[in-house]
Amino acid sequence: MKRLLPLLLFLLVPITYAQPTIVCFGDSITAGRGAPAGHSYPDYLQKLLDSRAYHYRVLNMGISGDTTKDAVSRLPNVLAAHPYLVVVELGGNDMLRGLPITATRANLDRVIAALQRAHIKVALAGITLPPNYGADYIHAISQTYADAAKKYRVPLLPFVYDHVYDVPGAIQPDGVHATAKGNALVAKNIFALIQPMLKK
Repeated sequence: MKRLLPLLLFLLVPITYAQPTIVCFGDSITAGRGAPAGHSYPDYLQKLLDSRAYHYRVLNMGISGDTTKDAVSRLPNVLAAHPYLVVVELGGNDMLRGLPITATRANLDRVIAALQRAHIKVALAGITLPPNYGADYIHAISQTYADAAKKYRVPLLPFVYDHVYDVPGAIQPDGVHATAKGNALVAKNIFALIQPMLKK
């Protein structure tokens, strides 16, 4: 039995560390607010990865109502998960609350920089607002994500609801959050964003 113990431990190590973690770090869009349990976009992303033989564990770290400032305070929790990759989806609540764009930019910088200092890969998913918020403000929002992606050389999905918002039944009546159907489409967008960063 003593001779078998080292062999058993050797066999268990690959199983323990076989699945690196992908953290989906965001607000209610990531959390899956309003959708049935198990139907957030990270849930569907896990299914996509599994079906394509990518061996990663997806961790949903979305919290409804979070601003970029809240996300900065949650960075220790994200880092403690030792992720291989973090998908950052933040900023929507900053915009809805009319917080200064300069603060949003500074907080996104802090989030991405902290993750990269820890040698974690980062992908950025942006959001926008309806036209009634004004063309100048909407442009400033889009530029915020574009500038962060360029500065830190991370892949960017400019609008997380790309090819989602105009699909019947994909968005809840509140006009903000995706249904289960919509979250499945968001997962496809995120998968396309991160696939070049994944290993089989």
